[in-house]
Amino acid sequence: MKKIIPLLLLIPTLSFSQVAKQDSLWAPFRWFAGNWVGDSEGQPGKGKYERSYEVVLNKKFIEIKNKSSYRPSQQNHKGEVHEDHGFISYDRTRKTFVLRQFHIEGFVNQYQLESISPDGKTIVFISEAIENIPSGFRARETYKITDDNAFTEIFEIAEPGKEFELYSKATLTRKK
Repeated sequence: MKKIIPLLLLIPTLSFSQVAKQDSLWAPFRWFAGNWVGDSEGQPGKGKYERSYEVVLNKKFIEIKNKSSYRPSQQNHKGEVHEDHGFISYDRTRKTFVLRQFHIEGFVNQYQLESISPDGKTIVFISEAIENIPSGFRARETYKITDDNAFTEIFEIAEPGKEFELYSKATLTRKK
């Protein structure tokens, strides 16, 4: 019995350290939690964004819901409404974050974290795989925190054998 009591006293401490470790794992992304609105420009034209980031499923994932609306323009005569849902997860085997996006057009992009700047204000994901697009295409997502309630997202695409080109750039602000 004397040996069991110290063990029982350790259980809450071990449990707390696991929770604290899980919470600190998400530190680079916790800032994004909440609802966002913004404007974009790029190949699809000028658009309006609505986005949310939420920690879900026992703090194992960050869920992202995005809707972008583009009015008709010279470069996009019909206009369009784009939606995608995504999840950021932590791959313990590879010791890295993975971003998976599921797009209304049928594309599924899987990215691996490429870098987080030392100040934590620039996060870059680079594609590992893109479903339902010709082989060899690559994509890059860059998030730059610009102040306490705003960030810029730069989405770039590279055709096979070519360098990345800007597809869209969005500036989002925290919805109050």
